[in-house]
Amino acid sequence: MANNEYRKLPVGIQSFNVIREEGYLYVDKTDMIWKLTNQGFKYNYLSRPRRFGKSVLVDTLQAYFEGRKDLFEGLKIMELEKDWKQYPVIRLDMSRGGATADEVKAYLDQTFDVYEQLYGIHIKPTDSLGNRFDLIIKTAYKQTGLKVAILIDEYDSPLQHSWKTPEHEGCTDVYRSVFAILKADDAYQRFVFITGITKFTQISLFSVLNNLTNISFLPEYAAICGITEEEIGQNFKPELERMAEVNGWTLQQTHDNLKDYYDGYHFSRRNMVDIYNPFSLLNALDTQDLSCFWVSSGATSMLPKFVDNMELRLRNFEHCPILRKTLESSDVINGGAELFLYQTGYLTIKSSDEFGYFLGFPNQEVKQALYEVVLPTLTMQSESDIISLQSSLFRQLGTGEIADAMKTLKALVADVPYSNKKLASMDMEERYRLIISTILNAIGLKVEVEHMLATGRIDLIAQTSRYIYVIELKLRNNGGKKAAIQQIQENRYLEPFKADKRKVIGLGIELDEEGKGILDWGITS
Repeated sequence: MANNEYRKLPVGIQSFNVIREEGYLYVDKTDMIWKLTNQGFKYNYLSRPRRFGKSVLVDTLQAYFEGRKDLFEGLKIMELEKDWKQYPVIRLDMSRGGATADEVKAYLDQTFDVYEQLYGIHIKPTDSLGNRFDLIIKTAYKQTGLKVAILIDEYDSPLQHSWKTPEHEGCTDVYRSVFAILKADDAYQRFVFITGITKFTQISLFSVLNNLTNISFLPEYAAICGITEEEIGQNFKPELERMAEVNGWTLQQTHDNLKDYYDGYHFSRRNMVDIYNPFSLLNALDTQDLSCFWVSSGATSMLPKFVDNMELRLRNFEHCPILRKTLESSDVINGGAELFLYQTGYLTIKSSDEFGYFLGFPNQEVKQALYEVVLPTLTMQSESDIISLQSSLFRQLGTGEIADAMKTLKALVADVPYSNKKLASMDMEERYRLIISTILNAIGLKVEVEHMLATGRIDLIAQTSRYIYVIELKLRNNGGKKAAIQQIQENRYLEPFKADKRKVIGLGIELDEEGKGILDWGITS
């Protein structure tokens, strides 16, 4: 029987004060925060995907530097910090900076005005934003006798949103003029911490603050954002029990489902601890449901700006190599699509060796989301036109209604292999394989393309909660349905899956050799 006592989970809450004062569950990472601020570097940059807890981390740092000892009672940091001080803190949240130079200036003007009033600073009409920032830092130090902690959250937000627009250069000019002060005012600063998603190395903070240390890949901070397996066991047992009871799962099934959907992030080659997406995990535990929470919050909005022809390239991201220097050092402009997808949370580190890294999709939530994004472009249909077909196909394959599923799949594939000219460089069977695998991934099935066995290579494997579909594709002029079924049977493609509790179905699909769509199909078991 689950513990039905409801505990408040901090879903979407970014304020450390609110979490602690209003009794929300807090996953204690304050030992890492103490190490970061007392044994780490003076100038720090941390990159993590959106909705990954960066703002809560910044808020916790602010509370620590402001000496809010009361908020940390009972946490790990109390065993480490023996000399609480109230440092002056300057905090900027650049996610409020808009996407134009004027909006960035307006936000900085408004924020600097608050600090100027706090410290009784009188400015001249001719004072630039850079001069005002400089005066705030120096005055805060002189009035308190303590060096200043400077926290800049989501530094890259205006740069991302202005990228590939006429406003981008204006935004970078503002950044250069204002944030150059950080280097000049080194003597007055206790600690500088900057968060972001993407790294614009040559055109913003990184060009004027060359002593900024990128801690994003350091093993000691691999789990400073997100939630680890160990932390789930320590903090969320009642929620896991309740989710299991509501859904009729065992605790192990609950764990496996959450892991499949939301786990799988790695941020350091020297500490490959599994990290769960905290936003999705907390939402799932709060609602007792599995859904694409992170993606639904707008996570895919920036993709078209940074990744061209993604519908054709997505399959290559399943297991893609990238140089260590590119991943750890390069800026997003010159780093390619793989770097952007890593920084934004769509890819993660899967392994590494002396030649570099291999990246891949972290989990089912992200994989499904990316395929959903590219499906309308690949099939040349609007999202509204195909969404009902996707829903029908998911239900039909999930319940074993194969005849209806094939009709729906035929409607989705249509004549795309022929009419989508971007596919012209592929042979015809490869076009069909790309389109069908994209459709199956987009509806949330577990899909494997070109699965190797000792007896041959299976074109597609698609798994639902009740069925495993082993799919072989054949053009009509290459034997069609009959040859596909024969290959499944003669090569014993179904045998490796027979031990599974789910029903295994071999599905042979006959395809038009000119790209006009699905012609026929047959099954074997």
